[in-house]
Amino acid sequence: MAPRGLSAEEKRVKLLEIFHESKDFYQLKELEKLGPKLKGIVSQTVKEVLQSLVDDGLVQADKIGSSNFFWSFPSQRGAIVQNRLDAAKDARLASQTQLANLRASIEAEKALRPQSDSRTRALETLNAAKQTLITLEQELQAYGACDPVKVEEKKRAVILAREATIRWTDNYVILLSHFTREHGIDPQEIRKYLDIGDDYEDIY
Repeated sequence: MAPRGLSAEEKRVKLLEIFHESKDFYQLKELEKLGPKLKGIVSQTVKEVLQSLVDDGLVQADKIGSSNFFWSFPSQRGAIVQNRLDAAKDARLASQTQLANLRASIEAEKALRPQSDSRTRALETLNAAKQTLITLEQELQAYGACDPVKVEEKKRAVILAREATIRWTDNYVILLSHFTREHGIDPQEIRKYLDIGDDYEDIY
């Protein structure tokens, strides 16, 4: 049975062990040799694993001359965890302070608006007015076709359609007259050819 390959997280842990066990500085090429030899990490994956550790702040990197060096010390991980813990505590404290301020504001607003019969009636009237407004808006939407703006738009569309119809019927009459005059063709024949019924009439 073939040995199981290391998971991404296992590779990160083992590569970090190289730094912590040796407490030394390394270049990428050195780690690509040590990874397979010491921790069973495939050489081709060392660069990607190393970059993920750098991105998470678990490994430090710096360029000296033309070479990049990487390092990480055991205490560094503890410091990172402690910083995250401190940040979480600060965030929790800030949230607690904000919550306390909001509660105090609510209590102050309640004090300015003591419960009374008149206030209760006013709130009931307000809620009823809001409900009426919702009902009226729904009704208005139902009669949206009668909106004055939409009615004017439809009137304008009817006028434009009528004007276009008059133009086309006028053109038809002119062409019909031209063909019957120039070619001596019976208008009824042209009507029959163009499939124009006897009920056709010009629009004025």
